Amino acid sequence: MPPDDFPPGTVWLVGAGPGDPDLLTRKAIRLIERAGIVFHDALVGPGVLDLIPVGTERVGVGKRSGRHSKDQGTIDALLVAAAAAGQRVVRLKGGDPSLFSRSAEEIAALRAAGHPVHICPGITAASAAAASAGISLSLRGVARDVRFVTAHSRRGAALDVDWNSLAQCGSTLAFYMGRDAAPDIARGLIGAGMPADMPVMIACNVSRPDEQRLTTRLDLLGLATKALASEAATLILVGAAVSPGMRPRDGTIAAGVSGEMSNEAS
Repeated sequence: MPPDDFPPGTVWLVGAGPGDPDLLTRKAIRLIERAGIVFHDALVGPGVLDLIPVGTERVGVGKRSGRHSKDQGTIDALLVAAAAAGQRVVRLKGGDPSLFSRSAEEIAALRAAGHPVHICPGITAASAAAASAGISLSLRGVARDVRFVTAHSRRGAALDVDWNSLAQCGSTLAFYMGRDAAPDIARGLIGAGMPADMPVMIACNVSRPDEQRLTTRLDLLGLATKALASEAATLILVGAAVSPGMRPRDGTIAAGVSGEMSNEAS
């Protein structure tokens, strides 16, 4: 990037991370402080929004649980209009802009209109949840990779997921926006051959003061989600590596699956 990477008319898609403002990159903070207007998601933490300077215009364009303040086409048009007006534009997105965030549509609209657009990455919820719980998403001899899956589908539609591939892969599975789909996730994975007692960790409001985590087993996933805040952003991690007592090499579980809930902040 040139020394001035934020001239007027430029748009930055900035990763706000999972909620804790201390998890923002230095670059993200610098871009937020220089912006003339900030368009932010509903899932952006209040501590992150507090970093927006007084006098900077802020526009909420959040989408949560089927309730959209702005549809995607409107958001695209707002970004294009702000860039065309010569604003320094930050599009503040929860987590990482390149993961389940509709960034592709916004980038395409801005480039089609001839406006420069760049991405500043952020910490995604799965990484922050693992850090908060003190576990590793990957584990030698147990989970060699991590697979990110969106559990969000059009209202009334079944999840478009290859359950056989996920159940047999031996990976740690991270289901984003998974609360409503929890019974379907358990049913799909068990039906495809994953053991019913596979460890699961459910995490809500990751990295925030009101974070909740619950470790359970796959066949209890649907029931367990009911114990957590109904409006909270929910991540579901599935796989042997998420058990707190899992060790590398031999894959032995040193401690049983816990049904106790943690309200620890990260």
